[in-house]
Amino acid sequence: MSTEERQGLSLYDAAREVGVTFEKEWEPESKSIEVNGMKFHYLEWGDPANPIMVLLHGFAQQSHSWDFVALSFADRYRIIALDQRGHGDSDWASDGDYTPETQQKDIEAIVTKLGLSEFVLMGLSMGGRNSFTYASSNPNQVKALIIVDAGPENVRAGTQNIRNFVEQEDELDSIDAFVDRVIKYNPRRDPIQIRGSIVNNLKQLPNGNWTWKYDKILRSQGRMGRPQDPEMTTRLWGYLENLQCPTMVVRGDKSDIIATGTADQMIGKIPGGKLAIVENAGHLVMGDNPSGFEKAVTAFIESIQK
Repeated sequence: MSTEERQGLSLYDAAREVGVTFEKEWEPESKSIEVNGMKFHYLEWGDPANPIMVLLHGFAQQSHSWDFVALSFADRYRIIALDQRGHGDSDWASDGDYTPETQQKDIEAIVTKLGLSEFVLMGLSMGGRNSFTYASSNPNQVKALIIVDAGPENVRAGTQNIRNFVEQEDELDSIDAFVDRVIKYNPRRDPIQIRGSIVNNLKQLPNGNWTWKYDKILRSQGRMGRPQDPEMTTRLWGYLENLQCPTMVVRGDKSDIIATGTADQMIGKIPGGKLAIVENAGHLVMGDNPSGFEKAVTAFIESIQK
């Protein structure tokens, strides 16, 4: 198949091409909700009568980052993929507050307003931290937790790589220019898949150029890469120790964010915690190896249902 033909692939054909399994070609509904004085956008997939799964994206990403995952689980779950504050089509924080504790309050308010309960919670990177922060503080709400390449401490080199990426010139003349930039940052991902996802994370400016949707303050010089407050590190480890729901940590075998030792230490701290290593995947596990990620999560969910 030529590059031109592959660019015309639908979400469903692209998902099949990388081994994602699903029975129905679900289409997400774009919805929004107002809580904590802000508008939050989310995508809802699947049958509303099914058990609930909530998905939290990583830093500088948005709800469409989960499209392959949502498609694969929408046969079994009602999927809520949230644009967290400052990201996607949700409002930016007027005070620049993007701490895990504040984002936990967002999740609490959204869960309450949507009437969600006993749901599976899954989060990547920043969303992973937010997920275990929320699950630890709301033990009666979360049925199972999947923490994806996230932890209380990050590898310094990986954090620097992300900083170098987000602090680049953020206004380019085309979507393809951003695609090329992402390919250089993460050559493991398929260019067609990258374009299908990134188009939802960009907006066109009045001058015709394109830029990121997420809050500009998050990519300002020097915001990333600062040494983490030791007190925050201690708090984050404490959240893990207090988890009460079945929990799996997923790490990409080539991750430059979560070290092998950190993942092992997390499993030692989380009561009954399980670890899954997805091969041929870096930090963006579900994007680098969608099929491997789906299999790992499915196996975990099936194990806790027995």
